[in-house]
Amino acid sequence: MQSDTIVLGAGMVGVSIALHLQKRGRRVALVDRRGVAEETSYGNSGIIQREANEPYMFPRGEWRKMLDYALNRTSEANLHYSALPRILIPMLRFYMASTPERTAATGRAIVALARHCVSEHEALAREASAMALLRPTGYLVVHRNPADLEKDIQKRDRLMREYGVPSEPLDAAGVRRLEPHLHGSPAGGLHITEPVSVADPGGLGKAYGDLFVGLGGKLLRGEARTLKRTPTGGWQVETAEGPLTSNEVVVALGPWADVVLGPLGLRLPLFVKRGYHMHYRATGNATLGRPVIDAAYGYALAPLMRGIRLTTGAEFALRDAPPTPRQLAKVEPRARELFPLADRTEPEPWLGRRPCLPDMLPIIGPAVGHPGLWLAIGHQHWGFTLGPVTGRLLAEMMTGQTPLTDPAPYRANRF
Repeated sequence: MQSDTIVLGAGMVGVSIALHLQKRGRRVALVDRRGVAEETSYGNSGIIQREANEPYMFPRGEWRKMLDYALNRTSEANLHYSALPRILIPMLRFYMASTPERTAATGRAIVALARHCVSEHEALAREASAMALLRPTGYLVVHRNPADLEKDIQKRDRLMREYGVPSEPLDAAGVRRLEPHLHGSPAGGLHITEPVSVADPGGLGKAYGDLFVGLGGKLLRGEARTLKRTPTGGWQVETAEGPLTSNEVVVALGPWADVVLGPLGLRLPLFVKRGYHMHYRATGNATLGRPVIDAAYGYALAPLMRGIRLTTGAEFALRDAPPTPRQLAKVEPRARELFPLADRTEPEPWLGRRPCLPDMLPIIGPAVGHPGLWLAIGHQHWGFTLGPVTGRLLAEMMTGQTPLTDPAPYRANRF
C-alpha cells in the first residue's frame, strides 16, 4: 500500500493532523495499534482550554511545596522513587527550564496556539456533526481558603492584563448560584469563562476519526515501532493490511514517541506525567453544569456522558510501570466533601500518560537530519486542547502554506 503521508498515532493530535493534511489534498493513512482516541486523549477533564497560557512548570523556589512533592505528602503529585534513575535527567532539565524568563517564553508560545484552540475545534466539530458535544460553560475553580482565593484573583487579574483571559471572581454564594449542588463551605471561586467543556472527550476524537474516514482517509491498525527507511528514501510501517509506504511520516505518538524515534537516533528528553480517573454516579438529582477544580487538592470533577469523572494530579513514574492510584484514593473523600458522589461505575481506575518535554512546549515540525520525518509530540496537559490547532500548523508547514503562527518556538532542534 502507498499513501502520500503516514500519521502514526490516532490521538487528538494525530487525527487532527490527518484531517488537516487531507483537506490540503494529501492521501493520508492514519495508523494506530488500537484506534482513535483510545489512550491519553480519552482520559482528561474534557476542557478545551482557551485560557491556556502559563505552563505547569517545576515549582522552583517553592521549597515547602517541593519537599511535599518529594515526600508524597500532597495529593497533587505522586513520585515513584524507583523511577528516579531514569527520569532524573529530564526532571533536572525541567527544573532548569522553570525560571521566570523561560516560563514566560513558554507562555507566549502556548498562547500563540491556544488563542486558536476553540475555533479550530469548532471547525472540525461542525464538519463531524459533533457540535452537540461542545458546551460553552467554562470551568469553575473552587477555593476553600480565603487567602488562596485572593491570591488566585490577583493572578487572574494579571493574566487578564497580559493575555486577555477573562475570569469572574465569586464569593461563596456566587459559587452556589453557579453550581447549586456543590456543598461544604467553600470560601469562593473563579469562573474561567472562555474554555469549552466537552461531554465526551473520547467521543469527540472518534467523531473526528469518522470524519477522516468518511472523506476517504485510511485508518489502519499497525505497530509504529516497525517504522523504517525504504531503499528509495521513503518510509514504511507494518499494518494489519500489509506494508504501508510513503514519502513522509508524522510521529504523533505522545508518550510512546521514543519507541520509534530512539532507533532512528533521535534522543529527546521526553518524560511522562501519569494521571488517573474514575467515573461516579451522582446522588439523587445532583448535577454539575461545568468542570469544577478543587484548588486545595488538585483534582477535577467533570460532568460527562459516562458520569461524573474525577481526575487526579500528576504522577511522576515510568510510562509502563504498574498503576498506583494513590492520588485517587486521597482525593475521593475530598471530592465527596464538595459534591454528592454516589458509587463508582467502573471496577478499576483508568491510567493515562501525558507526554512532556522539559520546557513544557510541544515539538511541532521536521526532524532534523531525517528527510520526510515530521514530529508533533510533547503536548503535556494540553494535547486534547491543542490537537486541532497543531494539526493545522503542521499541515501548513508540510504543504508550504503560510503557517498561522511562527513555528520557531516548537522546533525539534531546540534540545
